[in-house]
Amino acid sequence: MANKIIFIHLLDDLSGSPKVLSQVVGLVQKRGKEAILYTGSGSVGFLSRVVKKRCIYFYNYFDNRFLTLISFIISQLILFLKLLKYRNEDVMIYVNTMLPFGAGLAGKFMGKPVCYHIHEISITPAIFKRFLRYIVQKTASNVIFVSKAVEKSESFKGGVSQQVIYNALPDSFMDVAAQSTYKHLRDKKFNVLMVCSLKTYKGVDEFVTIASLCQHVVNINFTLILNAEQQEIDGYFYKRKLPENLILVSRQEDLMPFYKHASLVLNLSRVDQWVETFGLTIIEAMAFGIPVIVPPVGGPAEIIYDGEQGYLLSSYETDIISKRIIDLCGNEKKCMTLSRAARQRAEDFREVFFEQSIIEAIYD
Repeated sequence: MANKIIFIHLLDDLSGSPKVLSQVVGLVQKRGKEAILYTGSGSVGFLSRVVKKRCIYFYNYFDNRFLTLISFIISQLILFLKLLKYRNEDVMIYVNTMLPFGAGLAGKFMGKPVCYHIHEISITPAIFKRFLRYIVQKTASNVIFVSKAVEKSESFKGGVSQQVIYNALPDSFMDVAAQSTYKHLRDKKFNVLMVCSLKTYKGVDEFVTIASLCQHVVNINFTLILNAEQQEIDGYFYKRKLPENLILVSRQEDLMPFYKHASLVLNLSRVDQWVETFGLTIIEAMAFGIPVIVPPVGGPAEIIYDGEQGYLLSSYETDIISKRIIDLCGNEKKCMTLSRAARQRAEDFREVFFEQSIIEAIYD
């Protein structure tokens, strides 16, 4: 096992992949190994709160895709050069997502082991994804996939070691969730929650449509938490008439207060534009005993069983989803049955299983 692990991530924020990486970093530090994190500039999220030593390399995101591409290429050249300082040290390069390809190239050039933790499937354009996959194929000594769906889609040829390690919930989170009592109605309201990025392919518009379809039921409320600042949210919904039963909330670091008051959690990623490879918010909700409605493809279809912890439905089936919500609102017995099954299923994603698998992947 290398004396140091150099962790690489492009953009630290409050989304799933940096949250998972923060758990890996914390595990390495807990075991007494030195962890050094490299992230792109201008980003603050879960990783900045856990790592003891953080290095910044240039990267800027622009609304213009061409400018973002130029920024990205420059960032990877800079990252490659920065990492060469470790050529005479005993290190492992741990690359989170396929994007920071400069780290993979640097690791290969220095003859260091390179571990990729792959969370994504939906990378566009296709030629860009082929390029990233080529780099992984040529540089990786080990690849971790977050679900069987990702493994099936992105597996690599040759002698690359590959395994599936499901994401997990920290024990501290599970402890709080276990103490929370699920109620299908809170203050006589059925509260529907969704947490996602401010992207159309995440089903933002479908969530608004579903809220509109449920407006005639006065005790159903909808809360949409978006991983964006309020100014971005205002711009996205500018001049759009939103249903009165919908509340928009900007980026939140702590989702527990929202889970404690939720009756149902949705994930509405469009099945033809963005395949959810896992979905941390799904197992977070289930730990609180909250039933879920999720896409019938990708990682979510591995997490829940249709009709047991919730339902597998495409986000395009807005009429069916709205009817399902209305039915659940009036059926406490069904909600409680789903809730008990959700809590039980969430136990399969405890941190101990994740840690054991990560240790085997990077320590052996």
